[in-house]
Amino acid sequence: MIEVAEARSFVLERLTPLESVRVTLDDGLGCVASEPIVATEPVPGFRNSSMDGYAVLASDTAGGPVRLRVVGTVLAGDVPDRRLEAGEAMRIMTGAPMPEGADAVCMIEETIDDPDDHTVLISRILDERHYVRLPGDDVAVGQVLVDTGSVVTGARMGVLASQGLSSVSVHRRPRVGVLSTGDELSGSGGKLARGKIRDSNRPMLLALLRESGCTPIDLGIAGDDIEEITAVVRRGVDECDAVIATGGVSVGDVDFVKSVLSDICEGTARWMQVAMRPGKPFAFGTAGNGSTPIFGLPGNPVSTRVSFEMFVRPALRRLAGHRILERTTINMVLDCPMPRKPDGKLHLVHVDSRIHPDGRMHIESASRHGSHLMSAVASANALAMIPDGGGLEPGDIVRTLVLCDETND
Repeated sequence: MIEVAEARSFVLERLTPLESVRVTLDDGLGCVASEPIVATEPVPGFRNSSMDGYAVLASDTAGGPVRLRVVGTVLAGDVPDRRLEAGEAMRIMTGAPMPEGADAVCMIEETIDDPDDHTVLISRILDERHYVRLPGDDVAVGQVLVDTGSVVTGARMGVLASQGLSSVSVHRRPRVGVLSTGDELSGSGGKLARGKIRDSNRPMLLALLRESGCTPIDLGIAGDDIEEITAVVRRGVDECDAVIATGGVSVGDVDFVKSVLSDICEGTARWMQVAMRPGKPFAFGTAGNGSTPIFGLPGNPVSTRVSFEMFVRPALRRLAGHRILERTTINMVLDCPMPRKPDGKLHLVHVDSRIHPDGRMHIESASRHGSHLMSAVASANALAMIPDGGGLEPGDIVRTLVLCDETND
């Protein structure tokens, strides 16, 4: 057996980010910037008020409360039609341009207006720039808005939109083909024939790929036939940036996927027995001039899910140009026993975790063990990493990989 870290390194060191493409801003959400995006306009572009109130000259308030003559109103989107002089005030709304001459805003709650004689009482001393936004306060010309390798998030899209940008250069989303193998699999929704099982790996992986920001490609089901599997995998290599096949990587008589990889990948393929449970058998190689990774995952659903998290997802993030490949891993407090026997493997256990009043993440329960028990792990939000040995007890601290930021209740 080999350690998990060695298997991951074998995969990741053979991959590089996909090429850069120009996409619309909307299509860039979740992609990784392939070049720095620099501001060409200041934000805001003009002096404006950050409060509803009155635009004034700060010097008029230096002696304490003062009554000023109201000479107009400026709404957001307006352009003031005159300069403000000493002894004058102008009603102003949040975001409205400051009149020439004005250098401060008194918020409405600190004023008393007299509409009959068109005056307002300013009840406090103001400094220059009080509640005034200057050009470039938020974004200055030349400022790097999104650096190379940064993800185009929803918030960053707002910043880019403030520059009038409608497109962005990003690393292309990986197109990932998914193939299930096995004569026992049924992909239809009809009545199962005797001895058949429904294919759950392929729908699960296609969904996990969407969640991971990739473009999933359904390659269907191939029977336990080496020529059929070879044809589908070759098609995946031609059409996709990566291929995932489930089943056929163990030591059974019809475990053909590892043989297909050895043939297609021309010396780059490796079949591994990884020191982890579940997900011990794993195959990987590259094809198509060495640029298309092919992953061979176990057929049991829980093993498939764990192998995807440990090997496939980090690799696809590298293809997509991400700088951070791993999910967040944190120490959690164990509230339930985690028994196990020494076997030389890292045990990866699906768990339910919550933030407790002590401010720490606690593992409240663990899923039933079994590489086929997918329903038992469907609501889990983390993977506890139980080191080799006799297990853990309540109160112990365990390293845990966070699968999602929210609970699944």
